[in-house]
Amino acid sequence: MTNFLRKTKLAGVASISLALTACATTPIPGQTEAITQSEAQQGAQYHPQLVAEFGGEMSGPLAQYVEEVGKNVAVQSGLGGARDSFDVTLLNSPVNNAFAVPGGYVYTTRQLVALMESEAELAGVLAHEVGHVTARHSERRMRRAQRNQLLGGLGAILSGVLLGDSQLGNLITRGAVTAPQFLNLAYSREHEEESDRLGIDYMSRAGYDPKAMGDLLERLARQNELDARLQGRSSASPPVWASSHPEPAARVRLADAYAEGKPGTVSNRDAFLDQIDGMIYGDDPEQGLVEGRDFLHPNLRLRFTAPEGFYMLNGTRAVSINGEGGQAQFTTAQYSGDLQQYIMQAFSALGGEDNSLQPQRIERTRVNGLDAAYGQARLSNGQSQVDVTVFAYEFANDRAYHFVTFTPAGGTNPFTSMYQSVRTLSSTEAAQVIPRTLRVVTVQRGDTVSGLARQMAYENAREERFRVLNGLDATEPLRAGDRVKLVVRSR
Repeated sequence: MTNFLRKTKLAGVASISLALTACATTPIPGQTEAITQSEAQQGAQYHPQLVAEFGGEMSGPLAQYVEEVGKNVAVQSGLGGARDSFDVTLLNSPVNNAFAVPGGYVYTTRQLVALMESEAELAGVLAHEVGHVTARHSERRMRRAQRNQLLGGLGAILSGVLLGDSQLGNLITRGAVTAPQFLNLAYSREHEEESDRLGIDYMSRAGYDPKAMGDLLERLARQNELDARLQGRSSASPPVWASSHPEPAARVRLADAYAEGKPGTVSNRDAFLDQIDGMIYGDDPEQGLVEGRDFLHPNLRLRFTAPEGFYMLNGTRAVSINGEGGQAQFTTAQYSGDLQQYIMQAFSALGGEDNSLQPQRIERTRVNGLDAAYGQARLSNGQSQVDVTVFAYEFANDRAYHFVTFTPAGGTNPFTSMYQSVRTLSSTEAAQVIPRTLRVVTVQRGDTVSGLARQMAYENAREERFRVLNGLDATEPLRAGDRVKLVVRSR
């Protein structure tokens, strides 16, 4: 499979970077070969995993619109030879991402769609992903993934944590490579550039303006930089959840140069904006919301607060908490009513089949009226050590949640305040958790960037967010009659 965007080099589930495609003018070997039975089976196997990993499949007019655009560019590849050979899915995820898997399965997230400015940009993203499939890049990544399975174990956990490149949710998974693991394998620069060229050709053949790809890559680079600044990260590399693509900023010039002279003029900006007006932006309350340093889940009726200086990324199955002093994940597992057994199962899952990771002891306590327990173990590869803590909470006899935290061995644990912040949400508090949505408005005479930006549903950086979302330069003014996107609260 393929991955359009990148999500950082820190642990956890959660956010982002991008990649696009194009079909070379001279067909590459195997480019027009039909989808094989093996590829079709592989795609069918991965599809439900990916849908679950990225928030579920969206339906309705917007999802149908995305599907139509995707099929319009996919057929230009010659792969499969028919629109019905492709399955194009809009995912309910707050992560800027797009990817594809063998068998003609192509995906984009609603958050990435929200960053787009036109139908041509949507076509470019989906065409890039088709390019990875037609060039058979996925098969090469699969072989690498299978080799990497042999390198698993506690040493992989330790090196991943120390290098800032672990995913706590999938640290030790033996056997077949899963869809989420496959997405984490980076493409080579050659593969990305090839897919950019392929995608530009595909979208151009479908009549779309090929320069739209470079426009979106540039906007994504600006979004990555803004996210890094707002989260206090030193690098604009987006946080890693499904990370495979190189930084978009490095590819803008190449995409622009390749698009030069290509046919295609269709943008369909107004039609696109009509489709995304009212779409959820950011976290869906059904999956919980990150508000600054707070995580709130109105359906599960829980909340907690990350430590000062740490940032959170919300994923479908877990929330990652990242910072200089450690990495953490908040998630759940099957619960039988015994917290001690629950914690031991969490350590066993981290330790793998040999159950080599065990806590020194398990302590019981209470946190804000909740029964809780915790245990700690130490990982060592002979050169470096990391303390692993599992802190679990009982919310009902059949429901429990827990943190897994990785911190430097023997040091002060920066997550202590977070452990103590977990509590239940009241029904009143849960009812007050309102999602953000996109609102498309027409600029009126006298409107200014600063004036419209004040409507953005954020406490900080409203004007910066507004400019990046709408592709406006730092000093670019608005023009009466233009249509722009706002992020607002919606009941």
